[in-house]
Amino acid sequence: MGVPERIKLQSGRYANVDSIPFQLPVACEPSPVAMAAFSIDWKKAAAILPGNELFPLKLFDKGVLLITVVNYLGTTIGKYIEYSIAIACTHGSDPSPPLLPAILQGAYQTGQFVLDLPVSTEISVKGGRGIWGMPKHQASLSFEARDGAIVAQYEADGMLGMALRVQRQEKMLLPLSLSVSSYAQFRGMLFKSYLYFDGAAAITLEKKDAAQLVIGNHPRVQPLKELEIDPHPLFTAYIPEARGTLDDHFECWFISAAQPPATSEPGLESVVTLGLDQQWPPPPKIKVNFDS
Repeated sequence: MGVPERIKLQSGRYANVDSIPFQLPVACEPSPVAMAAFSIDWKKAAAILPGNELFPLKLFDKGVLLITVVNYLGTTIGKYIEYSIAIACTHGSDPSPPLLPAILQGAYQTGQFVLDLPVSTEISVKGGRGIWGMPKHQASLSFEARDGAIVAQYEADGMLGMALRVQRQEKMLLPLSLSVSSYAQFRGMLFKSYLYFDGAAAITLEKKDAAQLVIGNHPRVQPLKELEIDPHPLFTAYIPEARGTLDDHFECWFISAAQPPATSEPGLESVVTLGLDQQWPPPPKIKVNFDS
Protein backbone atom coordinates (compact mmCIF):
# COMPACT_ATOMS: atom_id res chain seq x y z
CA MET A 1 0.00 0.00 0.00
CA GLY A 2 1.41 3.37 -1.00
CA VAL A 3 1.23 6.71 0.75
CA PRO A 4 -2.41 7.97 0.81
CA GLU A 5 -3.17 10.78 -1.60
CA ARG A 6 -4.30 13.01 1.28
CA ILE A 7 -0.81 12.82 2.82
CA LYS A 8 0.80 13.62 -0.53
CA LEU A 9 -1.33 16.76 -0.78
CA GLN A 10 0.22 18.02 2.47
CA SER A 11 3.66 18.05 0.87
CA GLY A 12 5.49 21.34 1.36
CA ARG A 13 3.25 22.55 4.19
CA TYR A 14 4.45 23.10 7.76
CA ALA A 15 3.30 22.15 11.24
CA ASN A 16 4.39 22.91 14.81
CA VAL A 17 3.28 20.49 17.53
CA ASP A 18 4.45 20.80 21.14
CA SER A 19 7.03 23.37 19.94
CA ILE A 20 8.47 20.88 17.42
CA PRO A 21 8.50 22.56 13.98
CA PHE A 22 8.52 20.29 10.94
CA GLN A 23 7.72 20.18 7.28
CA LEU A 24 5.11 17.79 5.95
CA PRO A 25 4.93 14.98 5.23
CA VAL A 26 6.82 13.44 8.16
CA ALA A 27 9.23 11.34 6.13
CA CYS A 28 12.79 10.04 5.96
CA GLU A 29 15.52 10.03 3.39
CA PRO A 30 16.46 6.57 2.04
CA SER A 31 17.81 4.76 5.11
CA PRO A 32 18.98 1.22 5.91
CA VAL A 33 16.77 -1.14 7.90
CA ALA A 34 17.48 -4.51 9.53
CA MET A 35 14.57 -6.72 10.61
CA ALA A 36 14.18 -10.12 12.21
CA ALA A 37 11.16 -12.09 13.42
CA PHE A 38 11.21 -14.89 16.00
CA SER A 39 8.48 -17.25 17.18
CA ILE A 40 7.39 -16.91 20.83
CA ASP A 41 4.95 -18.53 23.22
CA TRP A 42 1.49 -17.22 22.28
CA LYS A 43 -0.08 -17.41 25.76
CA LYS A 44 2.84 -15.67 27.42
CA ALA A 45 2.79 -12.96 24.78
CA ALA A 46 -0.95 -12.47 25.35
CA ALA A 47 -0.33 -12.02 29.07
CA ILE A 48 1.81 -8.92 28.58
CA LEU A 49 -0.45 -7.11 26.10
CA PRO A 50 -2.55 -4.40 27.77
CA GLY A 51 -6.34 -4.25 27.99
CA ASN A 52 -8.74 -6.80 26.53
CA GLU A 53 -8.74 -5.92 22.82
CA LEU A 54 -5.18 -6.72 21.74
CA PHE A 55 -4.13 -10.29 20.96
CA PRO A 56 -0.90 -11.75 19.60
CA LEU A 57 -1.04 -12.70 15.95
CA LYS A 58 -1.09 -16.48 15.88
CA LEU A 59 1.27 -18.24 13.49
CA PHE A 60 0.01 -21.80 13.87
CA ASP A 61 0.26 -22.10 17.70
CA LYS A 62 2.98 -19.46 18.20
CA GLY A 63 3.23 -15.69 18.46
CA VAL A 64 5.77 -13.49 16.68
CA LEU A 65 8.40 -11.13 18.10
CA LEU A 66 9.47 -8.42 15.65
CA ILE A 67 12.75 -6.55 15.92
CA THR A 68 13.19 -3.62 13.50
CA VAL A 69 16.19 -1.29 13.61
CA VAL A 70 16.26 1.78 11.36
CA ASN A 71 19.28 3.98 10.86
CA TYR A 72 17.50 7.18 9.83
CA LEU A 73 20.00 9.12 7.73
CA GLY A 74 17.72 12.14 7.50
CA THR A 75 14.23 13.02 8.73
CA THR A 76 12.20 16.14 9.48
CA ILE A 77 13.76 16.05 13.00
CA GLY A 78 17.29 15.04 12.03
CA LYS A 79 19.31 11.82 12.06
CA TYR A 80 18.79 9.07 14.62
CA ILE A 81 18.59 5.31 15.14
CA GLU A 82 15.30 3.72 16.18
CA TYR A 83 15.24 0.26 17.77
CA SER A 84 11.74 -1.24 17.75
CA ILE A 85 10.90 -4.31 19.88
CA ALA A 86 7.34 -5.44 19.23
CA ILE A 87 4.83 -8.29 19.24
CA ALA A 88 2.78 -8.89 16.09
CA CYS A 89 -0.88 -8.46 17.06
CA THR A 90 -4.50 -8.00 16.09
CA HIS A 91 -7.06 -5.59 17.52
CA GLY A 92 -10.64 -6.59 18.24
CA SER A 93 -12.98 -8.18 20.75
CA ASP A 94 -11.64 -11.74 20.29
CA PRO A 95 -8.43 -13.51 19.26
CA SER A 96 -8.12 -13.98 15.52
CA PRO A 97 -7.69 -17.31 13.72
CA PRO A 98 -4.18 -18.45 12.79
CA LEU A 99 -2.47 -17.06 9.67
CA LEU A 100 -5.43 -15.11 8.21
CA PRO A 101 -4.54 -11.79 9.91
CA ALA A 102 -1.18 -11.84 8.13
CA ILE A 103 -3.06 -11.83 4.82
CA LEU A 104 -6.25 -9.87 5.64
CA GLN A 105 -4.59 -7.19 7.71
CA GLY A 106 -7.38 -4.62 7.40
CA ALA A 107 -10.09 -7.04 8.46
CA TYR A 108 -8.26 -7.99 11.65
CA GLN A 109 -6.56 -4.62 12.33
CA THR A 110 -3.24 -6.42 12.18
CA GLY A 111 -0.19 -4.57 13.40
CA GLN A 112 2.50 -4.65 16.03
CA PHE A 113 2.37 -3.70 19.71
CA VAL A 114 5.57 -1.84 20.50
CA LEU A 115 7.01 -2.99 23.83
CA ASP A 116 10.14 -0.85 23.80
CA LEU A 117 11.42 1.83 21.43
CA PRO A 118 14.82 3.34 22.27
CA VAL A 119 16.02 6.15 19.99
CA SER A 120 19.17 8.25 19.73
CA THR A 121 17.85 11.78 20.26
CA GLU A 122 15.77 13.73 22.73
CA ILE A 123 13.70 15.41 20.02
CA SER A 124 12.65 11.98 18.72
CA VAL A 125 11.51 11.02 22.23
CA LYS A 126 9.53 14.25 22.60
CA GLY A 127 7.75 13.86 19.27
CA GLY A 128 7.29 10.10 19.23
CA ARG A 129 5.96 9.83 22.76
CA GLY A 130 4.14 13.14 23.06
CA ILE A 131 2.42 13.10 19.66
CA TRP A 132 2.02 9.44 18.70
CA GLY A 133 2.15 7.76 22.12
CA MET A 134 5.15 5.59 21.27
CA PRO A 135 7.28 4.31 24.23
CA LYS A 136 10.40 6.16 23.08
CA HIS A 137 13.32 6.85 25.38
CA GLN A 138 16.86 7.91 24.67
CA ALA A 139 19.58 5.27 24.71
CA SER A 140 22.98 4.42 23.29
CA LEU A 141 22.38 2.71 19.95
CA SER A 142 24.47 1.43 17.09
CA PHE A 143 23.84 0.23 13.53
CA GLU A 144 27.03 -1.10 11.98
CA ALA A 145 27.98 -3.10 8.91
CA ARG A 146 30.37 -5.77 10.18
CA ASP A 147 31.63 -9.02 8.62
CA GLY A 148 28.80 -9.35 6.12
CA ALA A 149 26.11 -8.45 8.63
CA ILE A 150 24.33 -5.56 10.29
CA VAL A 151 24.97 -5.46 14.03
CA ALA A 152 22.58 -3.27 16.01
CA GLN A 153 23.07 -2.78 19.74
CA TYR A 154 21.01 -1.06 22.45
CA GLU A 155 22.38 0.02 25.84
CA ALA A 156 20.93 2.20 28.60
CA ASP A 157 22.05 3.02 32.15
CA GLY A 158 25.29 1.11 31.56
CA MET A 159 23.38 -2.12 30.87
CA LEU A 160 22.79 -4.10 27.71
CA GLY A 161 19.26 -3.98 26.38
CA MET A 162 19.60 -5.99 23.19
CA ALA A 163 21.98 -6.89 20.41
CA LEU A 164 20.88 -8.14 17.00
CA ARG A 165 22.98 -9.49 14.17
CA VAL A 166 21.32 -9.81 10.74
CA GLN A 167 23.10 -11.14 7.67
CA ARG A 168 23.50 -8.37 5.13
CA GLN A 169 22.72 -9.24 1.54
CA GLU A 170 22.44 -6.87 -1.39
CA LYS A 171 21.72 -9.41 -4.11
CA MET A 172 18.27 -10.59 -5.16
CA LEU A 173 16.56 -7.53 -3.72
CA LEU A 174 12.77 -7.73 -3.95
CA PRO A 175 10.51 -4.66 -4.22
CA LEU A 176 8.66 -4.09 -0.94
CA SER A 177 5.80 -1.68 -0.19
CA LEU A 178 4.09 -1.90 3.19
CA SER A 179 1.67 -0.12 5.46
CA VAL A 180 2.52 -0.82 9.11
CA SER A 181 0.11 -0.20 11.98
CA SER A 182 1.83 0.27 15.32
CA TYR A 183 0.06 0.10 18.68
CA ALA A 184 1.52 1.47 21.90
CA GLN A 185 0.53 2.23 25.48
CA PHE A 186 0.77 5.79 26.84
CA ARG A 187 -1.27 7.91 29.29
CA GLY A 188 -3.46 4.90 30.06
CA MET A 189 -4.56 4.72 26.42
CA LEU A 190 -3.84 2.52 23.44
CA PHE A 191 -2.47 4.52 20.50
CA LYS A 192 -2.44 3.36 16.89
CA SER A 193 -0.30 5.08 14.26
CA TYR A 194 0.44 4.32 10.62
CA LEU A 195 3.69 4.17 8.67
CA TYR A 196 4.06 3.66 4.93
CA PHE A 197 7.39 2.54 3.58
CA ASP A 198 8.88 1.08 0.44
CA GLY A 199 12.25 -0.11 -0.75
CA ALA A 200 14.00 -3.21 -2.04
CA ALA A 201 14.61 -5.95 0.51
CA ALA A 202 16.81 -9.02 0.79
CA ILE A 203 14.59 -11.50 2.63
CA THR A 204 15.47 -14.87 4.15
CA LEU A 205 12.94 -17.40 5.40
CA GLU A 206 13.66 -19.80 8.27
CA LYS A 207 17.42 -19.75 7.79
CA LYS A 208 18.94 -20.70 11.14
CA ASP A 209 21.99 -18.47 11.03
CA ALA A 210 20.36 -15.49 9.30
CA ALA A 211 20.06 -13.63 12.62
CA GLN A 212 21.28 -13.89 16.19
CA LEU A 213 19.54 -12.17 19.10
CA VAL A 214 21.02 -11.44 22.52
CA ILE A 215 18.83 -10.04 25.31
CA GLY A 216 20.65 -8.17 28.05
CA ASN A 217 20.05 -7.42 31.70
CA HIS A 218 18.31 -4.05 31.46
CA PRO A 219 14.95 -4.06 33.32
CA ARG A 220 13.10 -2.89 30.20
CA VAL A 221 13.83 -6.12 28.34
CA GLN A 222 13.34 -8.64 31.15
CA PRO A 223 9.73 -9.49 30.08
CA LEU A 224 11.17 -10.76 26.80
CA LYS A 225 12.98 -13.56 28.62
CA GLU A 226 9.61 -15.05 29.62
CA LEU A 227 8.42 -15.38 26.01
CA GLU A 228 10.43 -18.52 25.13
CA ILE A 229 11.97 -16.94 22.04
CA ASP A 230 13.07 -19.43 19.40
CA PRO A 231 16.71 -18.58 18.63
CA HIS A 232 16.23 -19.36 14.93
CA PRO A 233 14.45 -16.54 13.03
CA LEU A 234 11.23 -17.00 11.12
CA PHE A 235 12.48 -14.45 8.63
CA THR A 236 14.95 -11.61 8.28
CA ALA A 237 15.05 -8.61 5.98
CA TYR A 238 17.74 -6.13 5.07
CA ILE A 239 16.60 -3.01 3.24
CA PRO A 240 19.54 -0.87 2.09
CA GLU A 241 17.39 2.17 1.24
CA ALA A 242 13.95 2.31 2.81
CA ARG A 243 11.75 5.36 2.34
CA GLY A 244 9.21 5.88 5.09
CA THR A 245 6.30 8.29 5.56
CA LEU A 246 4.40 8.64 8.82
CA ASP A 247 0.69 9.36 8.64
CA ASP A 248 -0.41 12.64 10.24
CA HIS A 249 -3.22 11.13 12.29
CA PHE A 250 -3.59 8.44 14.91
CA GLU A 251 -6.34 6.64 16.81
CA CYS A 252 -6.56 5.92 20.53
CA TRP A 253 -8.76 4.07 22.98
CA PHE A 254 -8.95 3.84 26.75
CA ILE A 255 -7.20 0.76 28.15
CA SER A 256 -9.57 -0.99 30.53
CA ALA A 257 -8.92 -3.43 33.37
CA ALA A 258 -11.09 -5.85 35.35
CA GLN A 259 -10.27 -3.91 38.54
CA PRO A 260 -9.37 -0.25 39.17
CA PRO A 261 -5.67 0.13 38.20
CA ALA A 262 -3.45 0.34 41.27
CA THR A 263 -1.00 2.73 39.60
CA SER A 264 -1.14 5.34 36.87
CA GLU A 265 0.79 4.90 33.64
CA PRO A 266 3.36 7.60 32.72
CA GLY A 267 1.65 10.55 31.08
CA LEU A 268 2.33 13.97 29.61
CA GLU A 269 4.49 14.90 32.59
CA SER A 270 7.15 12.64 31.06
CA VAL A 271 7.46 14.77 27.92
CA VAL A 272 6.64 18.39 28.82
CA THR A 273 10.19 19.16 29.99
CA LEU A 274 11.92 17.56 27.01
CA GLY A 275 13.71 19.77 24.53
CA LEU A 276 14.68 19.59 20.87
CA ASP A 277 18.23 18.26 21.27
CA GLN A 278 19.53 16.19 18.37
CA GLN A 279 22.73 15.06 20.10
CA TRP A 280 23.39 11.32 20.43
CA PRO A 281 24.65 9.64 23.60
CA PRO A 282 28.05 7.89 23.37
CA PRO A 283 27.92 4.65 21.35
CA PRO A 284 27.41 1.29 23.10
CA LYS A 285 30.46 -0.03 24.92
CA ILE A 286 29.50 -3.57 25.96
CA LYS A 287 31.05 -6.31 23.83
CA VAL A 288 28.51 -8.95 22.81
CA ASN A 289 29.42 -12.51 21.91
CA PHE A 290 26.81 -13.81 19.48
CA ASP A 291 28.23 -17.33 19.60
CA SER A 292 27.51 -17.89 23.30
